[in-house]
Amino acid sequence: MTSPGRIGPYRIERLLGAGSFATVWLGHDPVLDARVAIKVLAENWHHDLRVRERFLDEGRLLRRLDHERLVRVHAVGELPDGRPYLVMAWADGGSLADRLAGGPLPVPVALAVLAEIAAGVAVLHRHDVVHRDLTPGNVLFRSTPDGERVLIADLGLAKALAAASGLTARAGTPGYMAPEQDDPLAVVDTRADVYGLGRLGLRLLGADAARPDPARLRPGVPPGVAAVL
Repeated sequence: MTSPGRIGPYRIERLLGAGSFATVWLGHDPVLDARVAIKVLAENWHHDLRVRERFLDEGRLLRRLDHERLVRVHAVGELPDGRPYLVMAWADGGSLADRLAGGPLPVPVALAVLAEIAAGVAVLHRHDVVHRDLTPGNVLFRSTPDGERVLIADLGLAKALAAASGLTARAGTPGYMAPEQDDPLAVVDTRADVYGLGRLGLRLLGADAARPDPARLRPGVPPGVAAVL
């Protein structure tokens, strides 16, 4: 994929990632003299008003919540072709998926990361928001003066419990999404995220990453955690 060179006032340094709905670039903010992550709606979706609105909803939601456990949005812009983009804090530590690709985390580290993820999800739930897509790729790490912080990212599928967004329940990532998310008529609430947390826990603490099984956890997992999983 060819770098656009610039997006608005931001100089693009490199590609961070690309998915079905958006591409994320590492950019430089000349005013703040800081690196930022710039998420751009994919070109093939840019004429779909519903997808465009869902993309912008993610930015509005993150901006409204504005919490240290969530990826922060600094600004929203629009490309000359009309595609919107979100300017966000850059998670310089990469994703949990990146780290797991290098092998399992030590059990104490995995437990600490899982606790941080749960704290981030609790922030969403206190604001009556369901994430609906808790995966290793949506858990990011950012360096701070107080040490590394775990952030919840990608609220593109998040849904306010009281809002009628028009989206069906069928949304999420196989292997992490709750069974009811595969039913377009089901009501999805915070329990779906509890299920997602459990699946993340099995991915972090399971004896076999390819076959998550609550009955087969790695040595050193506390009995209380094992019972919850």
